[in-house]
Amino acid sequence: MAGTSPAALAAVAQVFVDDVDDVDHAALSPDDARHLGQVLRLGAGEPVVAADGAGRFRLCRYVWGPGAGTDGRGAGALEADGPVLFEPAASWAVTVGFVPVKGQRPEWVVQKLTELGVDRIVVLRSARAVVRWEGERHRRALERLARVARAAAAQSRRARLPALEGTWELSELVAAVAPAPVGLADPAGGAPRADLRGLAVGPEGGWEHAERNGELPLVGLGRGVLRAETAALAAATILCGFRDGLVSPA
Repeated sequence: MAGTSPAALAAVAQVFVDDVDDVDHAALSPDDARHLGQVLRLGAGEPVVAADGAGRFRLCRYVWGPGAGTDGRGAGALEADGPVLFEPAASWAVTVGFVPVKGQRPEWVVQKLTELGVDRIVVLRSARAVVRWEGERHRRALERLARVARAAAAQSRRARLPALEGTWELSELVAAVAPAPVGLADPAGGAPRADLRGLAVGPEGGWEHAERNGELPLVGLGRGVLRAETAALAAATILCGFRDGLVSPA
């Protein structure tokens, strides 16, 4: 992550820009300008990381821009204060799929999966899904989740934005990760395998018989029956732990 750079660790915040090479002339988005100037209330000269979402980032300084409020904090801009650095992609990509549940829990899931370092987040269809996103509702939901992922990536100092996909069938998730194996989270499953590159988490009512009795290996995530959102976080923690060398397979 960008935060592995000592300079980035010292920065107050991170934002995403289209071009880190030309950051001096890039306007901050209204949301970023509001966050830096009005929420964080940054002062002139404070360090901010600018990243492009594809691995390139650099340290910048926050400056007050034209049209700022009377306190000088209403609108701001960035000035480059270091070279463009590059964060290589991880040794392998982690994919976690989940079936959306009611309320704002899908946003919470996407936020936490992003913070944990998941590379691809997939919204899945399932026979027992209570929440079904179709048409305009589907478009709005994915746009909202993309904004959540972007904010979470900035907060956790990720130089790379996760890919957000959906709404997919299980078969599409398997095809995207192939030839690496994908597991199906299930209380009756065995211990997670270190060779898994993706895990799919079902709805509150669990996987339908045909879904859980297919070719995908069943993977247990704990001793009890986890809530759908808890299972998604457990899946991400385990896979990212394997990938990053934080967890060793038994």
